[in-house]
Amino acid sequence: MDAIRFVLNGQEVSYEGSASDRLLDVLRNTYRTTSVKCGCKEGECGACSVLMDGVLVNSCCVAMGAVEHSSIVTMEGFRDTERYAVLDRAFAEISAVQCGFCIPGMVLAAEALLVKTPHPSDEEIREGLSGNLCRCTGYNAIVHAVSSAAKEGEGLW
Repeated sequence: MDAIRFVLNGQEVSYEGSASDRLLDVLRNTYRTTSVKCGCKEGECGACSVLMDGVLVNSCCVAMGAVEHSSIVTMEGFRDTERYAVLDRAFAEISAVQCGFCIPGMVLAAEALLVKTPHPSDEEIREGLSGNLCRCTGYNAIVHAVSSAAKEGEGLW
């Protein structure tokens, strides 16, 4: 079996397991990226969201064979960026975080949205976050936080 080569948070890595293994399991168990959460295992909750070549995906629905030559970004890779700092500050100031389980996926969903739509309306934010569930905070605070980050980070996205 050939190794599956990809870039994880800026570092080239190779995975020796099966091409049918789930990206979610490999990220958590092999690479210890604990920001990627196992929620529903069906692509319904967004807790396992990562950026794959800049596109938000549910890692529980991605087989490792599809990852070959891709770039995967998890919260561990995103959290050292200036754009993360803006999103983090907005989420904290608006109290858009409670338990934190969904937040890595929410923040990566916000990043994917803001890259495509730097000045989103509230409706566009709701649509951009629609695949990510929050059981604690509620969406109004999260939508407000993303809107605030878009304004504060003018020119970053």
